[in-house]
Amino acid sequence: MDYETLQCTVDADGVALLTLSRPEQLNAFSVTMARELEQFFAVDAYDEAIRAVVVTGAGRAFCAGMDLSADGNVFGLDESLAPTPEQMRAEYASEPLHSGIRDTGGRVTLAIHALPKPVIAAINGAAVGIGATMTLAMDIRLASENARIGFVFGRLGIVPEACSSWFLPRLVGIQQALDWVYSADILSAEDALRGRLLRSVHPADSLVADAVALARSYVSGRSPMALALAKQLLYRNGAAETPLQAHLSDSLAMFYTSIGDGKEGVAAFREKRPPNFTGSATELPRIFPED
Repeated sequence: MDYETLQCTVDADGVALLTLSRPEQLNAFSVTMARELEQFFAVDAYDEAIRAVVVTGAGRAFCAGMDLSADGNVFGLDESLAPTPEQMRAEYASEPLHSGIRDTGGRVTLAIHALPKPVIAAINGAAVGIGATMTLAMDIRLASENARIGFVFGRLGIVPEACSSWFLPRLVGIQQALDWVYSADILSAEDALRGRLLRSVHPADSLVADAVALARSYVSGRSPMALALAKQLLYRNGAAETPLQAHLSDSLAMFYTSIGDGKEGVAAFREKRPPNFTGSATELPRIFPED
């Protein structure tokens, strides 16, 4: 994995530490970083050697938002186009809409959300704009006591992006989400913790180690397939119309795990030994109807 704006290491337990690495620019988000993040989460992180991902920033920032120094449209969008909502829904995966209209941050967060493995944000400093919204698609958010988080779009005359209109209200509630977006204030780590955006706040010098240890605790002795299916179930069924819909997909997931890693887990429990799970996070049974 060779990147221009990212660094990635994978430890012996399968925890990948992905570092946004433009420290002189406070890890500002560029079109290149967007492309590389999408490549990592949509392709490279599916390597079976990776079992969980921790994302942090190099230097004193996590990500200071979009790099506004680029020439032309700083968001990389094609200003000659004028698609309708109907065209967008029908042709979003095709050119020129895929590259010219689709929000690059949203393409990244969709890839993060789809990864069938735990993803943890270790927010070590400023996380503003896309620096904040990209973390919303991650499963867990830890922050340094030095972190500052801002949904500052109103100050720039733009709207929240990166699918944050879907993620943020689900995480913190609609009233809190609107308050943060309307005010466009910079939040302290404690503010974000009180608003339920963060799991926990940590000393700056232990944040990344704490996040890696948490990731390791999630995957050590766990079935990759069971974790991947559980992630699908919780995200999808939290928005299911009825409990019956959740029951049906739960039942399929329970059936397929019970005849796979579940047998090994039960045997290991009975024999008082560590389990040897062989299920894959990337070769999963289908438990939901086709969309």
